[in-house]
Amino acid sequence: MTDSTHRPPTIDTVAAARWQQRAHLQGLRTGAPWLHEEVARRMAQRLLWIAKPPASWLHWAPLAGGMDGHALVQQTYPKSGCFVQDARMEYAHAALKSIAKPWWNPSRWRAAGARVEAPSDGVGMVWANMALHMDADPQQLLQRWLELLQVDGFVMFSCLGPDTLRELRALYAAQGWGDPSHDFTDMHDWGDMLVQAGFAEPVMDMERITLSFETPQRALQELRGLGRNLRAGRFGGLHGRGWHAALQGAMQRELADPQDGGRIKLTFEVVYGHAFKPAPRMPVRESSNISLAQMRATLGLNKEGKTP
Repeated sequence: MTDSTHRPPTIDTVAAARWQQRAHLQGLRTGAPWLHEEVARRMAQRLLWIAKPPASWLHWAPLAGGMDGHALVQQTYPKSGCFVQDARMEYAHAALKSIAKPWWNPSRWRAAGARVEAPSDGVGMVWANMALHMDADPQQLLQRWLELLQVDGFVMFSCLGPDTLRELRALYAAQGWGDPSHDFTDMHDWGDMLVQAGFAEPVMDMERITLSFETPQRALQELRGLGRNLRAGRFGGLHGRGWHAALQGAMQRELADPQDGGRIKLTFEVVYGHAFKPAPRMPVRESSNISLAQMRATLGLNKEGKTP
């Protein structure tokens, strides 16, 4: 499913950048999509699998990933230092304003405040909800997350998998309309990409969530909030009103469930993953020079020479 650079071959880089800007503005104005927040809730339950709470954590792209999900992680790790980071600094600062609570809010006294960007020595966890499947270069993003982590820190992420919108894909194929979205990467490929990025012990799992909508119009409205078709070979022009009416009619005929009041049902495959950052391997030569920082990282020591 991926080429030699591990970039999904159907994603248009320019379109992906435009969507990223739109998604962050949407998150700032109206909040993240409902599905993003629901996935964040389910992913937060997976934090119980981690034996040792991280001393600090970083929320990647929180506006698009979901602020309700951010609150759940804060509740899970109330004593952990919190950081936010994004592809663009203005998004991170906007998220920080949303996270900040009035000084009189009692929850502020119990939870650690959030700050922008990770400390130079890294964080214990990177939390990234529903970001990878809309990124034009996910392999580079995985490597960026690895750089943000301390040794033995972990990434916890979610994204959409290839079974997403299978009903709509079949409908488009039957009508000769091409594909309604770009390809989504399989969870096994994500596991391979994690290892190639430098992570260790990747754990992957997936589930399918079925959403139902009263009308085709409501379904399309929700899909517009979740993303865009970033396929490089997508139709380059604008569809007219006739095509849009034909799409809604086809959805009503083919996707409505008569046993559920004629509601439109769409499948979303959600992939979850987490992996750890291993200690760096020291090169084996007759004579090797390593920095003090490399030695500390290899031995699992902090700046004071102590084990965290």
